[in-house]
Amino acid sequence: MANAKASAKQIGIPPRKVRLVADQIRGKRVAAARAILQFTEKSCAVVLTKVLESAVANAATAAAEKRELIDTDTMVVTRIEIGEGMKLKRFQPSCRGRALPIRKRSSHIYLEIGG
Repeated sequence: MANAKASAKQIGIPPRKVRLVADQIRGKRVAAARAILQFTEKSCAVVLTKVLESAVANAATAAAEKRELIDTDTMVVTRIEIGEGMKLKRFQPSCRGRALPIRKRSSHIYLEIGG
């Protein structure tokens, strides 16, 4: 079985928060990863579920082109990487006429599954 990849870029959730959930599904089978993400209450679980389903669909499409039968539930999340995306820079008013910077961070998600 070949590997399948999927990614999502410029997700408006800080990488530090996404990595907490990504560490839970790293090395797990796809069926187990789906179950973990389904019952995780973090907001990034929805995004990670979409990326995982995209990778599964990519694997199924690649297998269909080669006329192979694969069981995508037994595939394993071999690599999941959370990179840092663009930062939106904003300012918040502070005392004595100052302005304090706010950095709204975003994430890039790279996921790879294999058999």
